[in-house]
Amino acid sequence: MKIIHHPKYKNQENSILQLVTVFFTDGELIVKGARNIIKSNFLGSGKVNIKFFQKPGWFKSIIYSFFRSTKAKRSFDYANYLIDHAILTPFPIAYIESRSGLGLLKDSYYICQQIDYDFTIRELIHDPLFPERNMILEQFAAFTFKMHEAKVNFLDHSPGNTLVVKKDTGKYEFYLIDLNRMNFKNLSIEERMDNFKKMWLSKTMVKVIAKTYAKLSNEPEEKLHAILLEKTTQFKRKITRKKYLKRKIGKI
Repeated sequence: MKIIHHPKYKNQENSILQLVTVFFTDGELIVKGARNIIKSNFLGSGKVNIKFFQKPGWFKSIIYSFFRSTKAKRSFDYANYLIDHAILTPFPIAYIESRSGLGLLKDSYYICQQIDYDFTIRELIHDPLFPERNMILEQFAAFTFKMHEAKVNFLDHSPGNTLVVKKDTGKYEFYLIDLNRMNFKNLSIEERMDNFKKMWLSKTMVKVIAKTYAKLSNEPEEKLHAILLEKTTQFKRKITRKKYLKRKIGKI
């Protein structure tokens, strides 16, 4: 096994490895997906999350072993980039890779601190009567602007991948999770608006986001509103079409 940990955790390497050793028999299950499993456990007195990435197929195993960073490594590296640019994400502790004698990737794990959050953006999106909804959307737009200014293109910028922590009255913090799909570059205004499309925004929410982002970017509000509305509408149509075709094929 290969373990890479944050310097803050250099004296806890054995304890980190132990979390992986007992992963399937210990800890609290948070998510069990087809490809990944997330559990929580304790590292010392602090609660952490451990994300297990299943062994990839033989072709992807070759890709991840010799040509591309593993999902666990990317999660760790991208989290450190975010932290270095003052963008909140659960603090990265370590990643671990298990390889065969030929150097092919088998299993991998990413470990980070657990965040006790109040809700995700998903709850806000689906509830028009969510308390302080517009205020939260404005602050979320500002958070995303800061992310874009740091050259972060978060390809999975979707409602379930932002944890929200309520601080003082009217003040919220946003934490990005599920980090392994990102790229880093200067983003055009079209690309910035496109990055919101997976949020499944209503027309009202589009107005709020466009207005806040326009103030921060010094771009015309009408321009941003038009681009964002178009990107959002196109994405919704694409997903709706996919679901329709899937249902039709399922009946054949």
